[in-house]
Amino acid sequence: MYYGYFAVHGQLTFPDRLPLELCDASLWFIIVAMLTLKPAFFDVAYYWALAGASMSLLTPDLPRSSPAYLSVQYFADHGMIVAGVLYLVWSGLARPRPGSVGRAMVALNIFAAAVGTFDFIYKTDYMFLRAKPPTVSLLTYLGPWPWYILAGEGVAVALFGLLYWPFRKGNARAA
Repeated sequence: MYYGYFAVHGQLTFPDRLPLELCDASLWFIIVAMLTLKPAFFDVAYYWALAGASMSLLTPDLPRSSPAYLSVQYFADHGMIVAGVLYLVWSGLARPRPGSVGRAMVALNIFAAAVGTFDFIYKTDYMFLRAKPPTVSLLTYLGPWPWYILAGEGVAVALFGLLYWPFRKGNARAA
C-alpha cells in the first residue's frame, strides 16, 4: 500500500522510495520468520525489530507535511514488525539462539555495506549512512559523520546483547 500510494501520486521514482531502510528489511525478515519459523530469519528479525523498528517508533523520521495516511502507515508498519517478533517470542514459537547476536551483527553490516554502496552511487541516504536524519534521534548524540556510524555499531552490539540477555544459557527467566 505504501508503494501504491506513491505510484498513484507519481512519486515512485528511482532511486527514491526503494525498500532499502533497515525496517524494510526487518519487515521481510519477520514475514519470512512467521511463515517458516526458520531460526536464521528469526535471529535477524528479533534484533533488527526490537533495536531498530522500536527506535523508529520512539523517534520517527516523518516530515511535518506528511499526509495523515503516511503517518498512520509508518506507525502501523513499524508497530507490526515489533508485534510480530514479540508474538513469536511470547508464544514460544521462536527464541534467539546462542551466537545470534553475532549473526545479526554480520547480517546488519552486510546489509549496510550494500545499502551504503547504493547510497554512494546514487547519492541517496538510506539508513542515514550519508547524513543524520533531520529529526532528533539517537544518532543526534553519536557525533558527526562518519563517526556516528562507528558509534552506532557499538550501540547496536550493546542493544543486541541486552536483547539476548533474557535468553542466555542459565538464565532462569529464559527457562
